[in-house]
Amino acid sequence: MLVIGHRGAMGHAPENTLQAIQIALDIGVDWIEIDVYAVENEMVVIHDDDVDRTTNGHGPVMEHSLADLRKLDAGNGQQIPLLSEVVNLIDAKAGLNIELKGPGTAAPVINYLNTQLPAHWAADQILLSSFDHLELLSAKRLSPIYNRAPLFWTGEIDYDFVMRELEAVCINPSLHMVNQEIVDEAHSNGLAVLVYTVNEKADIERMRKMGVDGIFTNFPDRA
Repeated sequence: MLVIGHRGAMGHAPENTLQAIQIALDIGVDWIEIDVYAVENEMVVIHDDDVDRTTNGHGPVMEHSLADLRKLDAGNGQQIPLLSEVVNLIDAKAGLNIELKGPGTAAPVINYLNTQLPAHWAADQILLSSFDHLELLSAKRLSPIYNRAPLFWTGEIDYDFVMRELEAVCINPSLHMVNQEIVDEAHSNGLAVLVYTVNEKADIERMRKMGVDGIFTNFPDRA
């Protein structure tokens, strides 16, 4: 079962910061998950639509200039990182799951991956995910070499769309919706199952027994 540091190791340091990512690497995670928005042709690493919860700033991410975003304190004196900084820190020592958060994020992310991803990274060390499945479809059309994983919070999973249109390698359902039937059906369709966000030891063991392929966790040391 893969252990994926959720926004780094956000149970131990401010989420989506280089500090949290370094802690996840030190713990020895298999993968690290981050969230990105495109601002002035740069990919900034932040989860929410606005900066209020995770920084000392206020207002929507997309209404800030890149320079202003970089001046904010994201916790413990950390900056909001750039995707390039995250890639350089991880240095291919773990896989990187990039969640496409902001509008029109697929194109700039693919452009970065195609032109700036260091040569020692393999394409299959990158996983693109999103709740916006059309954004993932756009990513596939732009560059199909990077694996895709649709996120699900609730509801039915359209396996025909996931497999035929997205040509995804896995599904990423929430902990509260996943069950043995979903895991078995995904596996029967050749899809891996990565579950978010699994923090309690009892849930970690339950996922292991259920046969899921990986978990996103704020506390990767627990897994």
